[in-house]
Amino acid sequence: MPSKAWIHMVRDFCSKETIAYEAYKFLSERIADEELKTMLKKLAEQERKYIEFWSRFLGDKCGSYDAKLLLLKLLYKIFGPAFILAIIEREKEKLVSLYKEVLRHLDGKDREVLEKIIREEEKQERYLLNRLSDVRMEYMGYIALGLADAIVEITGVHAGFLGATSDTIMAGIAGLVVGLSAALSMAGAAYLQAKHGSQVKPSTSALITGISYIASVVILALPYFLINSMLIAFTTSLSGALVLAGLFTFYSAVIQGKNFVREFAESTSLLIGTAAASFLFGQVLGHTFGIEHLKIT
Repeated sequence: MPSKAWIHMVRDFCSKETIAYEAYKFLSERIADEELKTMLKKLAEQERKYIEFWSRFLGDKCGSYDAKLLLLKLLYKIFGPAFILAIIEREKEKLVSLYKEVLRHLDGKDREVLEKIIREEEKQERYLLNRLSDVRMEYMGYIALGLADAIVEITGVHAGFLGATSDTIMAGIAGLVVGLSAALSMAGAAYLQAKHGSQVKPSTSALITGISYIASVVILALPYFLINSMLIAFTTSLSGALVLAGLFTFYSAVIQGKNFVREFAESTSLLIGTAAASFLFGQVLGHTFGIEHLKIT
């Protein structure tokens, strides 16, 4: 009789293959490229066979995974098909490693089938990801240009005001003024960058960079107009900056196959370091010019 650990592991394998099957089928119904559509249908059929293989050990179906599938569909609407394929690829890489461990405990026909599954899994998704054209991926660098620069720069401005004065409105206005000027500058830089050697439209690149910058600035400045305490407003704004950095880092880490924790740690370190330096500089200026307790009346 199979152990509970074996049944639990096989059910997990089966569930992951079921989600991959549903994802491939879902994407095949929405991709316009006929070659990609055919490949996705082929992969869905392969996944169906993998499900049948693991289901034999369970004696029943894998189960229902509506919540996870709903989440994938939501992520598709926000981040696009390339993001979904990248997520599946990461899960498949983990699965293949586990399958190789399990392979040692199988023999006969089951071992042959699992060896075939491993070979097929190892060559599936990267081809699709390389073939897929997604506007989100094409312009990801420009979104990053707007988000990353705005998060660091505006958080630095606010940290400087935290050290220099206790007036939240003044800090909020300063963030908006600096942010708008910087957004126009960054949009111009993005336009020139796209115009010289890029495959994307310069005007669209500039627009995306500018919008992502301004959106970040507004989000980070908003707490200063709603909260009277400079420290609480700064803490709230900094939390927003970390969330924004985390979202984009997660997206880029998944798409590029990088380690999210390491990438986020680097982004956070840069953000905190800039904020700390700006705060100290603001304290020096506030003390020098006597504006620590200055308030707009």
